[in-house]
Amino acid sequence: MLAAKILGCRLVNQAKSPIASIIFFAVLMFFMLADTMICNISLEPAAFTDKEDSQELQILKVVRKTSSDVVVPLPWTVSTQNKIIEVDEEHRNSVPSSLSVRKEHGVGKFRRKLPDYGIFKSDELTKRFHGRVLEFFNNGCEVHFFMAWISTVESFGRRETMAVESVFKSHPDGCLMILSRTMDSIRGYRNLKPLFDRGFKVMAVAPDLPFLVKNTPAEAWFNDMKSGKKDPGGIPLAQNLSNLIRLLALHKYGGIYLDTDFIVLKSFKGLKNTIGAQNVDGTSKNWTRLNNAVLVFDMNHPLVFKFIEEFALTFDGNKWGHNGPYMVSRVVGRVEGLAGYNFTILPPMAFYPVDWIKIGSLFKEPKDRAGSRWVEAKVQQLKEKAYGVHLWNKRSSKFRVEEGSVMGRLMAVHCVLCKNKHTS
Repeated sequence: MLAAKILGCRLVNQAKSPIASIIFFAVLMFFMLADTMICNISLEPAAFTDKEDSQELQILKVVRKTSSDVVVPLPWTVSTQNKIIEVDEEHRNSVPSSLSVRKEHGVGKFRRKLPDYGIFKSDELTKRFHGRVLEFFNNGCEVHFFMAWISTVESFGRRETMAVESVFKSHPDGCLMILSRTMDSIRGYRNLKPLFDRGFKVMAVAPDLPFLVKNTPAEAWFNDMKSGKKDPGGIPLAQNLSNLIRLLALHKYGGIYLDTDFIVLKSFKGLKNTIGAQNVDGTSKNWTRLNNAVLVFDMNHPLVFKFIEEFALTFDGNKWGHNGPYMVSRVVGRVEGLAGYNFTILPPMAFYPVDWIKIGSLFKEPKDRAGSRWVEAKVQQLKEKAYGVHLWNKRSSKFRVEEGSVMGRLMAVHCVLCKNKHTS
């Protein structure tokens, strides 16, 4: 373009007639057109490269921050200008190609770390699982309860203990099995010993996941996850394993599953093959979302089998609730009313009487007479209509149980050890 301008200036100086002017402009246009074509040709590869970089950045952007005990994909750093892909020092000698990055990104580090993820293992302890379950529940149990705990034994605190206590307050002859490798330990035994000493039937048992998935739709999912063929996603894997283990336990043995942040208020003995609605439509009163924090089902119930099948076929480790509350909602929405599926859906008041957004109100001390009346009315309502209260622990764990609050009143009535009830 610069050459064209210089040549143009020379021609202008030399132009002495209209013919010379015409020749000048024709030559000038020729150089401008040629220059433009050359620029376009040189820019096309650059534009294409930028587009590829943008797509690669979007693909690799699936890395999520999770808790320290959850295996996550490799921490990639991508530069769209220089096409530099970096990994942390631990994996610097095994940087894959850009194509394998896109294919293996979600599962690479998980495959390397899997041997350390204890719940996938079978050992001498877990191989006794089935026998221990049968022996425990063949012990004059009025009702069979399950809970699942995949976190550390140290994090099983006062609130979880209160949930366990509430089970026995309403079911003194019931049996509660906590499915947990970490709680099936000396420290876990010490946590539960005060209940043992009072004659309550509670035991923590390390689950044998390979045994539980065997001959179920989740067996192929388990094998793919164990071999590193399936992406565990950014949601903590423990959360999704808890969603699956509760279903497998109910499928194999039947009974009642409760989350460890559920306070039982009355006996479950009258419930059979039951799931609870979390939300309903304000006009039609039809459920809009179910939840899996409380499940009551017979052994080999077809709906539980469908839940396991849906979990395995549609697993997505990057969407919160997809393999839990949303999963049970999808399945029930398809099979509700079909022959062979006999189950009951209870309204939110049964298990989820307070929405997770408003759960903090149950922990607050009343500040005036109106507040005291509200607490009294709420306690009475829960006593009459609710089987229990789901505390939505992810949200409410930061709240202290204040003196005179709804939760303070409920814990005082439904505890059996009744220690430190005004702490989180």
